[in-house]
Amino acid sequence: MSNAKKIAKRIEVSDVILRDAHQSLIATRMRTEDMLPICDKLDQVGYWSLEVWGGATFDACVRFLKEDPWERLRQLRQALPNTRLQMLLRGQNLLGYRHYADDVVEAFVQKAADNGIDVFRVFDALNDLRNLETAMKAVKKAGKHAQGTICYTTSPVHTPELFVQQALELKAMGADSIAIKDMAGLLTPYATFELVKAIKSAVDLPLVIHSHATAGLAAMCQLKAIEAGADRIDTAISSFANGTSHPATESQVAALKGTDYDTGLDLELLNEIADYFREVRKKYHQFESEFTREDVSVQINQVPGGMMSNLANQLKEQNALDKIRDVFSEIPRVRADLGYPPLVTPTSQIVGTQAVYNVLAGQRYKTITNEVKRYLQGGYGHPPAEVNADIQKKAIGNESVNEGRPADLLSPELNKLREDIGSLATCEEDVLTYAMFPDLGREFLQQRKDGTLKPEELLPAEHKGRDRMGTSVATEFRIDVHGETYEVAVTGVGASGPGKRKLYLSLDGMPQEVVFESLNEYEAAAGGSGRKQATDPGHVTTTMPGNVVDVLVKEGDTVAAGQAVMITEAMKMETEIHTSVDGTVQAVYVTKGDRVTPGEVLIEIA
Repeated sequence: MSNAKKIAKRIEVSDVILRDAHQSLIATRMRTEDMLPICDKLDQVGYWSLEVWGGATFDACVRFLKEDPWERLRQLRQALPNTRLQMLLRGQNLLGYRHYADDVVEAFVQKAADNGIDVFRVFDALNDLRNLETAMKAVKKAGKHAQGTICYTTSPVHTPELFVQQALELKAMGADSIAIKDMAGLLTPYATFELVKAIKSAVDLPLVIHSHATAGLAAMCQLKAIEAGADRIDTAISSFANGTSHPATESQVAALKGTDYDTGLDLELLNEIADYFREVRKKYHQFESEFTREDVSVQINQVPGGMMSNLANQLKEQNALDKIRDVFSEIPRVRADLGYPPLVTPTSQIVGTQAVYNVLAGQRYKTITNEVKRYLQGGYGHPPAEVNADIQKKAIGNESVNEGRPADLLSPELNKLREDIGSLATCEEDVLTYAMFPDLGREFLQQRKDGTLKPEELLPAEHKGRDRMGTSVATEFRIDVHGETYEVAVTGVGASGPGKRKLYLSLDGMPQEVVFESLNEYEAAAGGSGRKQATDPGHVTTTMPGNVVDVLVKEGDTVAAGQAVMITEAMKMETEIHTSVDGTVQAVYVTKGDRVTPGEVLIEIA
């Protein structure tokens, strides 16, 4: 007990309700209009900070909500005058999915600071700290709080000693505090205690614990972290807490109340805020997922909650939700092949998508995504451990591996970005939006100019319960038969023998089970494209449904077996499609932007 007394202190709280909480539970869909009315009460709480920006918020604002993320930040800054505003920044990746040149990183950080961000939580998916240097310097230059971040994961190479060394390097980089970012909920209580104790003994900086509740252990981990000397915890208001989100703010405040670690926060006020968000959450019922509840299997497969729900949606699109457990089993194997990267954006997408390809193809690494190739070339930085040499050889052949900081290979690009977007950008912030998401950003800025911005539709409350029935909702529809009308919802799909599938239906609210046998699967899959089915080795097809990004050949071109002839995109990952034969291109049946399906002839070679 004497030790506990010695390290006792008031615990500070950062609430993630306006960013990570809704990102984890409702796919980052909360609109600014639902944040602003409660800001006055949030501002009264006395939080150390509110996380309001970063992660997927930028993407969701532009892609789905048709909101300007910069305007959201300015509005929140005005509505929360007494509270630090915090963001999550992916180091050299910023908020996008690639490394940006240093001049873009510096400009982005400065503009984020100008528009209201006080605290920058800076991380790198590989914990390659070279990828944090430019962002950390930029935060310090802007006079803001630089929080150096360690992505927590487990593997043969991820030891407390390694994490302590990284914390020391972050301090040397100018970090004002250190965050342990447990994005997948992999921490266990006693491992947390040892890790926090080790870091606090070596590094005299405030330490923050950010742990998702996916495995149901996060609240206990935070308590053990506090006992070991942690200074601050990340929590979420209870109406958006737990599952793949975070421990509930009110629960942690109540747990510490009256102790030497008392947060000093008002439970009654927090309860009022929770009531507000409980009603708000109902509005977004269509984005609720079966895969965001507590699931201790994360301790086995290491799949973060947000990644789980994404994978479920991706497999649903491929009509392969029944293979999700196979994918979860494949993910640790792919991760080991790639040198045990922590599973956080963008590496979670890179590993997850490759695992999906491996499972759906029935053959590991038959198709290798361009992102995996880039990763194995050092395009994201140093993997934490040695990669599988055979897979690396298969992916990149004899091409060299970049051992330096990836951004050192990038020339300044801000001026070019300004030129490319031209008059659609009315300010520097618009240029940076375009930089993060070129296609989406341009579309957003064009629609804003034309006055045609339209957010995605929110389904009315009467649809609740019918839009997420079971784990594999395909569709809902109304059918008329002999003058009778029936409401039908597909609630699940399962196997039932060769060529047959069980469909679980809700028929006017009554559960039904039917056996379905497809007689014209390929014709249906082709979606009326008119393309014939591949029957010959010279018929180039795709292994997954997706969109054509680029066609690399034209009629009359001579090609060699193994040559890339087109690039497709599925699940946000690009893949090269190769010919398996030598010959001449006889016909090209697709162009950029076309939707393609496995089994169709896309290019003909003879």
